[in-house]
Amino acid sequence: MSTDTSRNQVRPELPAGALREQVEAVLSVDQPRIVAAGDPVLRRPAVDVDGQLDDDTLGRLIATMRRVMHAAPGVGLAAPQIGIPLRIAVLEDEGVQDPVVAQARSRTPLPFTVLINPAYEAVDHSLHAFYEGCLSVPGYQAVVERHARITATYTQPDGVTVTAGFEGWPARIVQHETDHLDGRLYLDRAIIRSLSANSEHGRWAQPTVDDARRGLGF
Repeated sequence: MSTDTSRNQVRPELPAGALREQVEAVLSVDQPRIVAAGDPVLRRPAVDVDGQLDDDTLGRLIATMRRVMHAAPGVGLAAPQIGIPLRIAVLEDEGVQDPVVAQARSRTPLPFTVLINPAYEAVDHSLHAFYEGCLSVPGYQAVVERHARITATYTQPDGVTVTAGFEGWPARIVQHETDHLDGRLYLDRAIIRSLSANSEHGRWAQPTVDDARRGLGF
């Protein structure tokens, strides 16, 4: 079952010069802010990267996104989250130390990965449900069902387009960040009855969502 809807959406036109100015304005700040839900940039499909930025500017943007992601901290960040409407996302996850949690979530380490113009397809119909949070929706987490195995096609910073498989938690991160590039937040896919403030989330999150299903009734 394909989940690639990105090619079917109309993206706004943005002159290349205006986009470059927007990128340079963001890069002029030591630590760009992460925009929050309610900002229109998070609700509009981002535009394909298609030569608008030279290699140096693209490299500086990627490095800045990685720095912002680490500082947040988070395991993924899409360019719209710092106000840039381009189809770029950075991902990196060291995994977790608890082997029970790691196994339950299929949370294996994900090395630093840059997705440019990504699209993905589910490998099968298997879905996994876990809590997710979002740097643009601070203070809350909710359960989202995601495909357990996907195949993603994307361009790397060196210009090479690759197709790679992702499973478990890395697959969840790819899907979450690709949603950002399509103008979606994780709450659009969430089981809303599971929504939990961070102060309450700890009681439900480990290692599965079974207790949350019983306690919150979903």
